[in-house]
Amino acid sequence: MCGIVGYIGKNLVSPILLNGLKRLEYRGYDSAGISILQNGQILTLKKAGKVAELESLLNHNDYDSKIGIAHTRWATHGEPNDLNAHPHFDNSKEISLVHNGIIENYASLKKNLTERGYYFESDTDTEVLAVLVGHFYIKTKDLCESVRLALNEVTGTFGIVVMSSNEPNTLVAARRGSPMVFGIGDDEFIIASDASAIIAHTKQVIYINDNEMIIVNQNTFHTKTIYNEKTDNKIHEIEFDLTQIEKGGFPHFMLKEIYEQPITFKDSFRGRIIQKEGDIKLGGLRSVAENLRNSKRIIITACGTSWHSSLVGEYLIENFANIPVEVEYASEFRYRNPVINKDDIVFAVSQSGETADTLAAIKEAKQKGAIVLGIVNQVGSSIARETDAGMYIHAGPEIGVASTKAFTSQVSAFILIALYLGRMKNISKSDGMRYCNEISLIPDKMQSILDNAEAIKEIAKHYSYANNFLYLGRGYNFPVALEGALKLKEISYIHAEGYPAAEMKHGPIALIDENMPVVIIATKDEIYEKVISNIEEVRARGGKVIAIATEGDENIKNYANHIFYIPETLSFLTPLLAVIPLQLLSYYMAVELGRDVDQPRNLAKSVTVE
Repeated sequence: MCGIVGYIGKNLVSPILLNGLKRLEYRGYDSAGISILQNGQILTLKKAGKVAELESLLNHNDYDSKIGIAHTRWATHGEPNDLNAHPHFDNSKEISLVHNGIIENYASLKKNLTERGYYFESDTDTEVLAVLVGHFYIKTKDLCESVRLALNEVTGTFGIVVMSSNEPNTLVAARRGSPMVFGIGDDEFIIASDASAIIAHTKQVIYINDNEMIIVNQNTFHTKTIYNEKTDNKIHEIEFDLTQIEKGGFPHFMLKEIYEQPITFKDSFRGRIIQKEGDIKLGGLRSVAENLRNSKRIIITACGTSWHSSLVGEYLIENFANIPVEVEYASEFRYRNPVINKDDIVFAVSQSGETADTLAAIKEAKQKGAIVLGIVNQVGSSIARETDAGMYIHAGPEIGVASTKAFTSQVSAFILIALYLGRMKNISKSDGMRYCNEISLIPDKMQSILDNAEAIKEIAKHYSYANNFLYLGRGYNFPVALEGALKLKEISYIHAEGYPAAEMKHGPIALIDENMPVVIIATKDEIYEKVISNIEEVRARGGKVIAIATEGDENIKNYANHIFYIPETLSFLTPLLAVIPLQLLSYYMAVELGRDVDQPRNLAKSVTVE
C-alpha cells in the first residue's frame, strides 16, 4: 500500500522522485522520504505528513545526484512520524532501503540482530530488514548478494528498492506479494510500485515476479530469483497514457472517475457484444469455456467494493445461468478450510490485481485443485498472472482511493459473464439481442444522471448534519446499498450501513428517528411494492427518506422527502445506474464537510498487506 520510486539515469533525480511520489500518493500519505547519493554519501530527507511536506524540504536545496530512492508510507508498524518514515538504513548509514509489505518475523530477526550488537532507531519492521542487509554486507561486500541473503531470512511480503554509497551506480529491487514495476527508458531506469510513477518516462516495463530481484546499473540490468536462479522477463507496454492519471480540470480524482463511467462502461463491453447474434464474446475465457459450462458451482472471492460487485455477480449468474454462486470475503477464505470441489470455478476480483488477501485466496483455491479466473483492471498485475484465465475490465487508471468506475466496470464484467453462460444454456437469441441492446444504451443513461448531478449536491447540503445513514435495497440493488454506505463511510467519515430493505425490521429499525436519513433504492421492478412498504416503515418512525427512483414514477413523491430519478432500464442493469447518485452523494457530502476526498484518513489504494 506504500508508494515506492527508484531512479538511476542521466537526469537529476530529486524532481523525478518527487513527481513519482506525487503520482503514488494515493497509495499512502502518512509520511514521505527520499534518499539520494550526494558527494559519495547517502543524503536522506523524510517527513511525516503528505508529499508536500517533503517537497518543502527539497525546494530549499539544489542537488546534482542522478540516483536515488523515495517512499510514501501507509503505516503498518509504528505510528506515522519522521523517525518511522522511509527510507531506513543499516547501522553504518551506508545502505538505504524503502519497503512496501510486512516482515512477519521482524521481532525474531530484531532480537537476533540486537544480540549481535546492532541497534534500532525506529518502530518499523522495515528498519530490521535494512539492518539485516547491512549485516550481510559486512561479510559479502556485495549489495545484490546481501539483499538476496537477507530476503531468504524473511517471512512475509515485500517490495523493496535498496541503494548503497559503496556501490554508487547500483539499485537492487525485489518483491514478494507487493507489486514492483521496472521501467526501461532512454538511458534511464525507473522502478516503482505502480506504473503511474513510470509513465512520464517510458511505456516499456517489466513486471517483477514474486521472489525475483532486479539488479540495475547505470546502463544495464539483469534479473534472478532470491534463490540465485537466473530469470528471463518479457517487456510489456503500459496501456494508458499520462492524461489518464491527471485530474483533467476536475477538483478531485474521485469526481473525475465518477464522470468517466459512461466511457469506462462502454470500454468494458467494447468488442465483447455481438449484437446481431445476441451473443457475448469473451476471448479471455475461451480456454475455460467448457469448464464454465459444466461447472456445478462458482465461488467469487474479493474485498471491499469488489466484494459488492461480486454480490451483484452472484445474482446475475444464478439468474441467467442457473449455476449456484457463493461470494466469499477473500480475507476469510483461506482461514476457514473452504470446501472446493473438482467442478467448481473460482473467480478472483480486484481492481488493482494486487490485493494481498485476494492473492492469498487464489493460492488456497489453486492448492485445492480449482480453476481460478481473474477479473482485474491492471494489465500485468499479480492476479492477472496468477490466474488460469480471466478478463480485464478496461476501466483505466483509478487514482481516487474510493473506488467508483471500477465498480461499474466489474458489474459489467459479471453481466457479460452471466449472459455468456446463459447463452450457452437457456437464453434465446431474441432475448440475448434485447439484453445486448439495453446494455448498449447504458452509457447515455449514465450521462443523463451525471448531467443532473446538481440535484444530488443539494441533497448532500441538506443532510450534512447527519451522523448516521441507513442504505436499503432489494434484489440486484441490495449490493448497491452496501456500496453506497461504504462510499459514505470512506470519504465523509459518517457512519452508514447497507441492508436488504426487508431486513431493516430485524434490528436497524430501532435506530430510525427524525435524525436518521434513509437512502432507499426504489426503482420500478417486480418488488417495487415491497420496497414502498419498507419506506412506509421508515416514515412511521420519523425517518427522512431519500429515494433513488425510476424516471416517471410520480407515486414515489407520496413517500420520499427527497427523490433522485434515474432512467428506466432492465432490472438486472439497474445497479449500473443506481450506484452513480450514491457515489455523487458521498462525494458531495465529503466536500460539504471539508474532507480530503482523494486521500481519506487511514485508507490507501491497493491493499497489498493482509
